[in-house]
Amino acid sequence: MGEVKTAIGLMSGTSMDGIDIALLRTDGESVVRHGPSGYFPYDPGLRAIWQKALTTAKSIRERRERPGDLAEAERKLTLAHAAAVKSFLHRHRLQPGDIDVIGFHGQTVLHRPDEALTVQIGDGALLAEETGIDVVYDMRANDMVHGGQGAPLIPAYHMALSANLPEDFETPAVFVNIGGISNLTYIGEGRRLAAFDSGPGNMLIDQWIEAHTGKAFDKGGRTAAGGSVVGSLVARYMESPFFSANIRRSLDRGDFVPPQKGEVSLADGARTLAHLTGAAILKSASYLPEAAKTYVVCGGGRLNPVIMGEFAELAAKSGARVIAAEEAGFDGGAMEAEAWAYLAVRSLKGLPLTYPGTTGVSEPVTGGVLVRA
Repeated sequence: MGEVKTAIGLMSGTSMDGIDIALLRTDGESVVRHGPSGYFPYDPGLRAIWQKALTTAKSIRERRERPGDLAEAERKLTLAHAAAVKSFLHRHRLQPGDIDVIGFHGQTVLHRPDEALTVQIGDGALLAEETGIDVVYDMRANDMVHGGQGAPLIPAYHMALSANLPEDFETPAVFVNIGGISNLTYIGEGRRLAAFDSGPGNMLIDQWIEAHTGKAFDKGGRTAAGGSVVGSLVARYMESPFFSANIRRSLDRGDFVPPQKGEVSLADGARTLAHLTGAAILKSASYLPEAAKTYVVCGGGRLNPVIMGEFAELAAKSGARVIAAEEAGFDGGAMEAEAWAYLAVRSLKGLPLTYPGTTGVSEPVTGGVLVRA
């Protein structure tokens, strides 16, 4: 066992609704001791700034560029994360000196793997200054330098968690993270690892609901529950080259778009997109080394009973079971933030964050930039 460090992970995902934060005590390898976690929502004004940043970022050609108002958006995002850390520490009676490192994801505003270009806004130096804690950030870039897709990064943490699956668990197991974009992690015999983005997760449903109602998401799947699946619309999405290409690739939020207004009803659109989430996962899972027996779902999508129901019904046709991470003894809401804490410790130790089987990188590589407080 290596030196165990206390780390905080910060994650702001594709949905751009808030900051997930989690504390983890880990050696970056086999030791994983879960601490408290929390969620800090963005106020609507900040969320509007992040949404505008997506448009501004489209002009970026070199990842350090911050055109227009993107630099100010980055500063505000970093300060929001600093405020979340301070509040979290206060809530749990912790001091900055109790924490060895923060793993800071930032906010993805551009991801073009075919151009080896990924941009996550977030100023690691400013965060370290504001919190008084060392920060590891910018963990995707080195993977791309070595030929990887820059995503997904969470599989290294899934691998560590897999050692703690219940003994009676039916394997092979696949971890499914349903965030704005969904991704899969397969762990087979001999800890064989394969992972990739699987398609749209909550992103299209969120965009569909917000465009029609002004609400950020379909709470409890209530809108989708009142609709029906429009098969022709599902088929249109599934015809995307993403699902048929021989090489798995990571996704940007603009790779799939919601239906046009008026194309289907609000409820039918929500139900169809919920079904699409499950169908996309299973289609992408067909590229794994072997068929899964159990899908362990984390991320916000597990809280939408319509997504989970559609996914479970489709998976059952191939004899697989779908469960929420909590049924396997994990915290499905904190898992991504925990992963960023885990990856930060691995970065400090120079351990790989990505592998050929996860991002297509040429060899296992570490990553991240360390800023001392």
